[in-house]
Amino acid sequence: MAGPSIVWFRDDLRLADNPALRAAIDRGEPIIALYVLDEESPGIRALGGASRWWLHHSLASLDERLRERGATLVLRRGPAERVVRDLVTDAAAGAVFWNRRYGVPERAIDAALKTGLRDEGVEVASFAGSLLFEPWTVKTGAGSHFSVFTPFWRACLALPSPRAPMPEPREVDGLRRGAASDSLDEWELLPQRSDWAGGLREAWEPGEPAARRRLRAFLEDDLTAYDRARDEPSAGATSLLSPRLRWGEVSPFTVWHETVEAGHGGRFLSELGWREFAWHTLFHFPELATKNLRPEFDAFPWPRLKPTHLEAWQRGRTGVPLVDAGMRELWTTGYMHNRVRMVAASFLVKNLLIDWRRGEEWFWDTLVDADEANNPFNWQWVAGSGADAAPYFRIFNPELQAKKFDTDGHYVRDWAPDAVGDDAPEPLVDLGETRKAALEAYEHVKRAARS
Repeated sequence: MAGPSIVWFRDDLRLADNPALRAAIDRGEPIIALYVLDEESPGIRALGGASRWWLHHSLASLDERLRERGATLVLRRGPAERVVRDLVTDAAAGAVFWNRRYGVPERAIDAALKTGLRDEGVEVASFAGSLLFEPWTVKTGAGSHFSVFTPFWRACLALPSPRAPMPEPREVDGLRRGAASDSLDEWELLPQRSDWAGGLREAWEPGEPAARRRLRAFLEDDLTAYDRARDEPSAGATSLLSPRLRWGEVSPFTVWHETVEAGHGGRFLSELGWREFAWHTLFHFPELATKNLRPEFDAFPWPRLKPTHLEAWQRGRTGVPLVDAGMRELWTTGYMHNRVRMVAASFLVKNLLIDWRRGEEWFWDTLVDADEANNPFNWQWVAGSGADAAPYFRIFNPELQAKKFDTDGHYVRDWAPDAVGDDAPEPLVDLGETRKAALEAYEHVKRAARS
């Protein structure tokens, strides 16, 4: 069937190593680049505030890069299945290409489109662009999915190596007469009532060019120190690639191969593996953000929520220096160092005894790198209810963690200077007493599981 090709961009806001875009170019017909803001399809999780901010700027960058090469980005809002079908009809498109998604609602939309459009004679193809190893390709010897990371990653590494990344196209032959598009500003993805994004603007530059620069800088300057200093929040040894990968401004295939070429990347590559493990878990357990992966944790006796405790944690006002520093970094920049994320999450769940789902919701709204797999997966890991979870009795002591990983106090002084010194506020709760209460609650879970 003749007619233009639609490339449906989703969480792959890049030109380089984009298999769907490459397929459209190879087809040889004019290209319509499409992004759909879907906030209406059943099961689709609405983006948080920080994610909406990032998305706005990443889409603007993608549109600019497409225009430099001969195309424009068409923006449409509404249920994705209807929007894509309408555009196929309006443009008399002959093909639709996209890179695969792995959540259940997204897969249902994609499957319905693929079946319906093919029945109408439209060419439809999907590609692996977001994961190194797709969920159905990694199985245990018994044919099931993995629940522990180490054997999962070992199985991944036994598979053929991830494919080489595709080069960036020099030209994208856009549809000459164009297609109707929404205005990005009309979507109101940026803050509307008050401008809370100043810290995000100072910390980040969304878009594919900035992602590529960050990857090069990490590989050239920080990779050799990664194994030694990755847990030190003030060391600057982390990659800062998580939002780039979340939005697909750089592909995991590019990160993988350039890291291998740079050398010294074994530990860092295993962090890519942890990202893969989260997505594989979501694929097999789609209610990851709302239900305990380990059902015995349904018996955990969460006490009545104290809203003042939750708000103190959210605002970095707990009186625990490392926790407060992390929560203020998050509020200001949309990001928190991974070691501090674990400490702050553990404090919420195991010292304040607040349900991990409350923390997951807050991170979903405030993190620029929050995605539907990694965010709930990591919260369940800390809580002890998830895959390969840290044992519940392994409670991060924030004071000991600060002594070990923020030895000179630089991180705390940067983000919570009022939390140290003679005038520092008292902790919201006693760490020892709340640890004891958490362990008693865990014993309740174990007793319920035995009964």
